[in-house]
Amino acid sequence: MIDVNLTVNGRPQRLQVEAGGLLVEVLRDQLGLTGTHVGCDTSQCGCCTVLLDGEPVKSCTVLAAQADGAAVTTVEGLAKDGERHPVQQAFIDCHGLQCGFCTPGMIMASVALLQRTPNPSQAQIEHALEGNLCRCTGYVNIVAAVKQAAGAMAKGGAT
Repeated sequence: MIDVNLTVNGRPQRLQVEAGGLLVEVLRDQLGLTGTHVGCDTSQCGCCTVLLDGEPVKSCTVLAAQADGAAVTTVEGLAKDGERHPVQQAFIDCHGLQCGFCTPGMIMASVALLQRTPNPSQAQIEHALEGNLCRCTGYVNIVAAVKQAAGAMAKGGAT
């Protein structure tokens, strides 16, 4: 077992993890943050996307020990004071989800995009979401949600 110190959704966590344990396993199994989904275990689908020090990563391919000392944000950590993050709200408003399985990863990839590119073009949105697969929506409403969230954040919504 290895000691790992993380800040997860703003809260310091000291954990013991297996040497080969994955970040997604720690988030789901040790911390109960089941919004981070396991879809493929091969980094193809993006359902497990979280922010690691602000950058989107597929947590099924990151060893928990590699994240020692890092800040991790999951979909559960986006809402503030009971208010959904603008990206979360936009996915609801624009019907950017159907079954919801890919949604947490799509949302986290979208948040990362909007943090570095506040007013992205459609091509930039599509490029940022390339590593996240949805089998239900056809992506049109997901792209619309990201555009709506960008507008809401420009008007003073959360980041």
